[in-house]
Amino acid sequence: MSTRAQIAIQIGPEEWAHVYAHFDGYPAHMLPALARWKPEDILSAREIRQVTSDALDCFSPPRDPRILSRPTRVFAHLYMWIGCQWVAVEPQADTPEV
Repeated sequence: MSTRAQIAIQIGPEEWAHVYAHFDGYPAHMLPALARWKPEDILSAREIRQVTSDALDCFSPPRDPRILSRPTRVFAHLYMWIGCQWVAVEPQADTPEV
């Protein structure tokens, strides 16, 4: 079974691109795998089957990322570029979205 995730990257003052990642979206895999990649790399991928430290396995043709007004967790995990590193973001218990 796939562990889906999204990667939220700020592209404007109130614009966040949410790049879909289909496989291995759990933090123990994604954080080390994402460490090599910069936000620009993820944005250019547009839609990802799997992130590894060696490659971004992308869908072909890819769908464009969803653009939302703030980072929003839709799938099991959400990752963001904060302080020059990727972090897993957990929503607060009393809010359905980040």
